[in-house]
Amino acid sequence: MSKRSAPEWLTRFTYAHRGLHSPGIVENSRNAMEEAIAAGFGIECDVQMSSDNVPLVFHDWELDRLTAESGAVAARPADALCKIGLSGGRDRIWTLTNLLELVDGRAPILVEVKSLPGFDIATACAAIEAAVAGYGGPIAVMSFDPRMGEWFAKESPEFPRGLVCTDTLDLGFLSAWRQPDAIERAQPDFLAFDVRDLPNPEVEEWRESGRPVLTWTVRTADLRAKATAFADAAIAEGEGIRG
Repeated sequence: MSKRSAPEWLTRFTYAHRGLHSPGIVENSRNAMEEAIAAGFGIECDVQMSSDNVPLVFHDWELDRLTAESGAVAARPADALCKIGLSGGRDRIWTLTNLLELVDGRAPILVEVKSLPGFDIATACAAIEAAVAGYGGPIAVMSFDPRMGEWFAKESPEFPRGLVCTDTLDLGFLSAWRQPDAIERAQPDFLAFDVRDLPNPEVEEWRESGRPVLTWTVRTADLRAKATAFADAAIAEGEGIRG
């Protein structure tokens, strides 16, 4: 684990999960981020990589759910991807650099680096680090993949980093945080924990030592109450974001 204190801003906000999206405002879109900023929330977003190694603000590995196109995001270059409209809204796919230009320090940003077992996360981390270099606003990276934290701890140690944890969601990293060396490898400044798995003794011990826990995805008033009781900040959407 990291020996330093997490940044103070980290626990001062509720984070809009994939931006403040709603019917007509698509997740991870420019409009979703603008809505989050206007409402006074922090921003949580996802990053996928294009074929030419440009970080894109997009959740899925495939285009099918969120656009009228199909196939892997990583099979196309950024210029082509950024011409694709997002289904259900007026926005297009956009880059992490575009997001940083829009936010410009007006809200804190949590960047979830998407990964899978065997994914070349080092290349992705280097591209993300280059994209955020010089950005002056509050920002942190996080991932289910302990290799992300390991990379940032070595190559950009000043950058705030978190480990995303779940014992419920099986997308390649189910209970990966419980592996004997996972937290030591990731050296996280914070944990971002599946709200369905709270409370648990390990999280309580982490918080008792003065280290922050964020929790996701808080979608209902009941889950918001759980988040308030057992975590330090919520990553939320829908009914869960208003408290």
